[in-house]
Amino acid sequence: MSSNVPLASAEGKSQLAAKCVRTQKLERLGILYARFALGAAFLSGVADRFGLYTGRNVGYGDFAGFEAYTAKVNSFMPASTIPFLAWAATAAEFSLGVALILGIWPRWVALASATLLVLFGTAMAISFGIKSPMDYSVFSASAAAILLALYGSAPKK
Repeated sequence: MSSNVPLASAEGKSQLAAKCVRTQKLERLGILYARFALGAAFLSGVADRFGLYTGRNVGYGDFAGFEAYTAKVNSFMPASTIPFLAWAATAAEFSLGVALILGIWPRWVALASATLLVLFGTAMAISFGIKSPMDYSVFSASAAAILLALYGSAPKK
């Protein structure tokens, strides 16, 4: 049984190929954007706690201010753990921020970023209520990191 409909025209194949190329370019730009946005957010927090920002929009201002905030966020933790938590968060944010921007170990760094953000969001929710991590988009940033990890590990076409 034959059909009068052509299987595929050369023009149709070329349009499909062009669409695939555009989609792949957008995918690469989206991944790059997510990496830079997450990395810059981590590094901005680190810069703030070391006094690199001035003016109205300073969050912590210095490391002592960040330690005070760390104590509030981790109100359920013993006071003796706060300096360690503040330094550990700083080291993690700095390392992950740099690695995200440079594209080093993208899948593992994105998964570590997602985990760190879930820990931050959970601590905020315990200490301040669920509205706080929602207002700061902590869980949506964590979800973006998970998508970055999954998408970055997908086989290339």
